[in-house]
Amino acid sequence: MGSSEDTCVFGWLFPPGCASSGALGLVLGHPFDTVKVRLQTQTTYRGIADCIVKIYRHESAYCLAPFDLIKVRLQNQTEPRAQPGSSPPRYQGPVHCAASIFREEGPRGLFRGAWALTLRDTPTVGIYFITYEGLCHQYTPEGQNPSSATVLVAGGFAGIVSWVAATPLDVIKSRMQMDGLRRRVYQGILDCMVSSIRQEGLGVFFRGVTINSARAFPVNAVTFLSYEYLLRWWG
Repeated sequence: MGSSEDTCVFGWLFPPGCASSGALGLVLGHPFDTVKVRLQTQTTYRGIADCIVKIYRHESAYCLAPFDLIKVRLQNQTEPRAQPGSSPPRYQGPVHCAASIFREEGPRGLFRGAWALTLRDTPTVGIYFITYEGLCHQYTPEGQNPSSATVLVAGGFAGIVSWVAATPLDVIKSRMQMDGLRRRVYQGILDCMVSSIRQEGLGVFFRGVTINSARAFPVNAVTFLSYEYLLRWWG
């Protein structure tokens, strides 16, 4: 007789924990596998970073939805760390969070809010790159590469502009992702939008825009500077 590990790996009668872990691994590993397959079968990418950027730019962020969901759930967890005599937090970390969602809400639970995420990112990624390219073109002499300062400023402002445009759907996305944690509140994206307006007014759609903008400038400035240097290094 083989060990329980052998049964889990090689048998066709998988224990529930093994099957769940395997399915969860496939879901969470899908974005990385997509990049791997594209690099193996196509010659249009300059490397890993270029492949990720182009997939994200042209094919939306649907495949990244499980990671974003886990991030939002963990960020909203307000219980203190486990102490003697106190109940432990709902989620012990990213992997436990993913496994809990998969077990309690099923595979579809990992994609909660995915359409709102896609609707948020599809137009704003275009705005993001158009703003960056436009600013670089405006402040770079003909025939030259943009300077580091130009890249930093253009990247930072591109981040701010895209996040201002994205914030309304970012609010909806986050609410959809938290929906179902305790009880189902929204019937869909439109219902979430209508309910939010009815209860909190139009201003709710720009809640968090200031912190989004404050974060966007340094993060995207460094992102674009790193991206430009990597492209030149690989080129």
